[in-house]
Amino acid sequence: MTRIAVLGGGPAGLYAAWKAAAAGHDVVVHERADHVGGMAASFEVAGVRVDHGSHRLHPATDPAILGELRGLLGDDLQWRPRNGRIRLEDRWVKFPLSLPDVARRLPPSFAAGVARDTLSAPLRRPRTDTFAEVVRAGLGPTMLERFYGPYARKLWGLDPELLSGEQARRRIAASSPGAMVGKVLRRGPAGFWYPTHGFGQLTERLADAAVAAGAEVRCGSEVTALDQVDAELVWSTLPLTALARLAGGPDVALTFRALVLVYLVLDRGQWTSWDAHYLPGPETAASRVSEPRNYRDRPADPSDRTVLCAEVPCQVGDATWMASDADLGALVAEGLARCGLPDATPVEVVVRRLPTAYPVYGLGFEAPLAELEAWAASVPRVVSFGRGGLFAHDNTHHALAEGRAAVACLDGNGSWDATAWATARAAFAAHVVED
Repeated sequence: MTRIAVLGGGPAGLYAAWKAAAAGHDVVVHERADHVGGMAASFEVAGVRVDHGSHRLHPATDPAILGELRGLLGDDLQWRPRNGRIRLEDRWVKFPLSLPDVARRLPPSFAAGVARDTLSAPLRRPRTDTFAEVVRAGLGPTMLERFYGPYARKLWGLDPELLSGEQARRRIAASSPGAMVGKVLRRGPAGFWYPTHGFGQLTERLADAAVAAGAEVRCGSEVTALDQVDAELVWSTLPLTALARLAGGPDVALTFRALVLVYLVLDRGQWTSWDAHYLPGPETAASRVSEPRNYRDRPADPSDRTVLCAEVPCQVGDATWMASDADLGALVAEGLARCGLPDATPVEVVVRRLPTAYPVYGLGFEAPLAELEAWAASVPRVVSFGRGGLFAHDNTHHALAEGRAAVACLDGNGSWDATAWATARAAFAAHVVED
C-alpha cells in the first residue's frame, strides 16, 4: 500500500483518487475550495444549476471510462444532441463548423474564399511555426482572416502571429478542409453526454466513489508547501506554475488567460433553443454564451426563469476583471443585442472569476515550459497531470484518461514506474481539444 496525496479535486485528481483507493492505496485528496470539481464544478444561480462555462462529455471519451461514469451516474448521464451556432460575417452557422454549412449560409465572398483555399491547400506550407501560419496553410487564408484570427485575439489576447503553432495544433481538431469534411462524415449526428444536475454532478459522483473506495476527500484543505503533505507520492493537478510556487520551482514566463463568467438571470422560461452561441467577433466582449437548461432534461429547473452563462476573456487585474457585477451584466447584455440576439436584460447578475482558464502558448513558450517540466520531474515523489498540471488545452475526457494513466503507473507493490509515466506523458501531447 502506498500513501498518496492528490492536490486538486477536479476530474483528473478525483478519478485517480478513486482508482488508487480501489486498488488498496491510502489516498487523501486536498481541495482548496469548499467543494469538489474545480472548473468542472456546478453551483446554483436563481434555482438553476449552472457550470463554470460550457462543459460537455464528448463522444471521444474512452469507452471503458465512459462505462464507469455511466455506472456512477446511471440514467442521470444523458445523451444530448449538439445544438450550437457561431456568428460569422453577421450570420449564424451551426457549430462545430462544416464546410457544406459554411458554403450554404455565409456570404458568397466567404464561401468562394473557402472553396478557393480548399483547391490550393496542397500547395500551402507554414512559413513559420505560428498559429497564423498553421491555420493559413491548413485551412486557408479565408478561415484565418475571417474566423480563427479574430477568435484567437479574443480568446488568448494575442495576435495569431504571436501565438505558437502548437496553439493551433492543440485547439483545432481539423487541420485541413479535407480533414474537416472527414470529421463531419465520421461523426454523424453531433451530440454529447451531460449529467442531469449539471456537469459538476460528474465530479461529485467521482468524489463519492473515491470515498466509498476508502479515500479521504478534504475540501477547504489548501496545501501551501510540500512538507505539509505526509505521503510517499504527491499527484498534483494544480496549475504547473502554482506547483512551482509552493515547491520552490523556477519562476518562468508562462501565462494563463483569465475568464470572467457572467451569469444573467432572465425572467422567462427559455432565452433561445440553442445550447451555446459562439461569438468570435469584436461586437461583444463575450466569446461564448451558453444556456444551461438547454444542456439537459431536468424537471427541477424552474419554468419561469432561465440563466445564461457568458464567458468573457480578460487578464487578471485588467478593467474587465475589476468591473462590478452590474457593469459586467450590462456589458454582456448590450453586446448580445448588437449581435441581433433576443433581449438579455437581466433581473439578477452573478459573477465568477477564473484566473487560470486557458494556457497561452505565446511564441517561445516551449523553452520555459520545458524548464518547468524538467524541474517537476526532478522533484522526488511528485507527479503532475491534468489540464493545469500539464499546461494543456484538454477536455474532461483527456483529464480522466490522465488520471487513469497515473494509477496504471503504480506496480503491484505500489512503486512508481517512471518509465511507464514518461511513455504516458508523451501520448498526452497528442491530445487535441474537441469543439
